[in-house]
Parts: sequence; C-alpha cells; structure tokens
Amino acid sequence: MVNVGIRPYVWMLSGCVWFSIMGLLAHSLKKECDWQAVALARSGLATLFALSIALGTGAKLVFFKPRVLWVRSVAGSCSMLATFYALTRLPVSEVLTLTNTFPIWVALLSWPMAGERPTVGVIVAVVCSVVGVAFAQQPHLDGFPLAAWAALAASLFTAVAMLGLNRLQGVSSLGVVVHFSGVSTLFCGFAFLALDRVTGTDRIDEIPVLFKLLAVGVTATIGQVFLTRAFRAGSATKVSVVTLSQVVMVMVYEAIVDGREFNLLTLLGTALVLGPTGWLMVRERKKPPPPGVPAVEQVAIE
Repeated sequence: MVNVGIRPYVWMLSGCVWFSIMGLLAHSLKKECDWQAVALARSGLATLFALSIALGTGAKLVFFKPRVLWVRSVAGSCSMLATFYALTRLPVSEVLTLTNTFPIWVALLSWPMAGERPTVGVIVAVVCSVVGVAFAQQPHLDGFPLAAWAALAASLFTAVAMLGLNRLQGVSSLGVVVHFSGVSTLFCGFAFLALDRVTGTDRIDEIPVLFKLLAVGVTATIGQVFLTRAFRAGSATKVSVVTLSQVVMVMVYEAIVDGREFNLLTLLGTALVLGPTGWLMVRERKKPPPPGVPAVEQVAIE
C-alpha cells in the first residue's frame, strides 16, 4: 500500500505518464489527420466526460459569471490550440520543454498584473531559460520554427490561465473544468472549420485513426483526474515540480523507440529550461486564498 506522504507524488507521476502518452499519440497522428481534428477530439471528449460527471454528482455549473472564469477558459483554449499545433510538427520532448516554461511567464506577468516585482533570482532564471530554449532548438537548421513559437505561446497562455485561477471565487473544481472544456471545444471547432487543413480528413474514418483520437481524449482525461487528486492531497508547489518528469519520460521514449539522438547542446538547453522552471515552482510562496475559496481548490481546478 502506498504511503500517504508520497501518494500525491505517485498520483502526479501517474498523471504525467498519461499526459506523455497523449502527447505521443497526438504527434503520431501528424500524417493521418490535421492538428485541428486532434485538438477537437481531445476537448470534445473531455467535455463529454466532465459534463457527465458533473450531472451525475449534482455539481453546480456556471457559464456567464464570474468574468475571470472566461479569462481562464479562453487563455486555456488558446494554449490547447497552440500546443496541439506544435505537437504535430516538433518532437514531443521539445514541445514539452517549451510549454513547461509557464512558471517563467507567471513570474514576469505577476509584476504588471499583481504588482510583484521580479527578484534577482527570477531574472537569472528567465535568462537561463531563454538561453536554454535557444540551445534546445539549435538542431533546426531553418532557425526557430513557427511550431516552437506556438509552444512558447502556449506556455504564455497557460500562465495567464493560472493567474486567472488565483482570482476565482466560489466556483467548484468541476464547474471550472466543464466551462473550460466547453469553451475549448468551441475554439477547436472554429479552428477546424476556419483554418487551412493541410493533411485533410480522408483518413479520419479509418479505425486506427479513430482509435488514436479516442485514446487522446481518454488519456488526457485520466491524466487530469490524477493531476487533480495529486494537487488536492499534497503541497501544490512541491507536487508541481513532478510535471517536469514528462520531458524526461518522452526523451527516453524517443531515444529508445524512435532512435532519436540528443546532442550535448540539446541536453544542456533542456536542463537550462527545466532547472529554473523547477526552482520557480519550489520557491512560489503559498498565498492566502480569496474569501470562501480553500487554498487547495485554486490549484485543483487547473
């Protein structure tokens, strides 16, 4: 039986495994269907699962208010679109390295949004991360590709969503999840209809493709369940660091299964990104929650 003290970390690690599988599945679909279809499958299935649970448990759902909930949902939806675009164009380990820079953005945005000036340590962490991103992306001979910019944009949108979460009051975890999933489904549906689809939909009705799309939604949902349980049972600042294990998991997979070789600069760049990111997560002070909102609730709804 798992020790109570390490249980949150085991749950978080389990969630990272499922999210890593989701990323690899999304990447494997790049030649079979467009990224918009993958994103739509992920958000649509998550909406069905979350809504079913909410209705079954009698959880209170919200739509119009509070307005900050829309900030969280819209920013999260933009992050999802950018992430899935990047996942079908870059190695998964590179995408996860770039998207996991969101604590850097949180530290920077906290100055104009919350009046928290960055310390010398934060500035050093930002510089290290910028250098790390440059090193990690150096294998691309054509410069910094659009997909890499998309992954960085996803991390920025994630930071905005997290800052919005800290201002939410009186909204249940499930209520936020359903709202975000519904809004992201609308965004993904619009992207599917409005944006150019290079790969097309000719193969989308094939059984293997449908199975992968279903697996993307299922693995993402299972990962979210483990993530929520981990944050509810343990210290948010400590448990968050475990999310960085996704990068290592996927790099090992790419090396063993795909035969990908990582040069010294790539490994150094990854370390320069993940190191400051982990440090920022650990140093984050636990702030008092808004009136009526338990501190653990603010993180669990992510």
